[in-house]
Amino acid sequence: MPEQIFFDEIQKQAAQVACELLAVAKLQENDLVVIGCSTSEVIGKHIGSAGSPETARALWEGLAPVFQKQGIFLAVQCCEHLNRALIVEKKAAKLYGLTQVNAVPHAHAGGSFATVAYRSMSEPCAVEQLSCAAAGIDIGDTLIGMHLRPVAIPVRISLSKLGDAHLVLARTRPKYIGGVRAQYDETLG
Repeated sequence: MPEQIFFDEIQKQAAQVACELLAVAKLQENDLVVIGCSTSEVIGKHIGSAGSPETARALWEGLAPVFQKQGIFLAVQCCEHLNRALIVEKKAAKLYGLTQVNAVPHAHAGGSFATVAYRSMSEPCAVEQLSCAAAGIDIGDTLIGMHLRPVAIPVRISLSKLGDAHLVLARTRPKYIGGVRAQYDETLG
């Protein structure tokens, strides 16, 4: 498949993933969605072995506009060389009380997708950790669970892969408390 056709297809798939997650996750304005992505896996290589800025750009251009249109913040997980730090907009860091750290991702420390996110956000910053994401997209088994709220629910969509990468989505819901006498608001999850 010629490169541009591949990138166009990846962008289209990424937008579809974002739309399908939005359809089931009950996200609200200012919620955080964490995204972990191995562009190596997307192009059919082993995670961390063949990062692709072009693939990262296509993915970003598919995902980001869908969430931005809804007023939802993205938190992009860096690779293990930055200890899974996340790139977020400074506005989101302030809103969620996240502590900024000094790191700028690049292809060999942070990964291609985090690098593209950093260069594309209006006021990006790195934060060391968060555990308040309302939903997540894991592209290529990057292990984003640590960034989600405590009760994560798997989300099944029409795609199980993005490119060649395994795809896992999750939403979260509030904890059920109170035991057998409690009543719950079913609209919350």
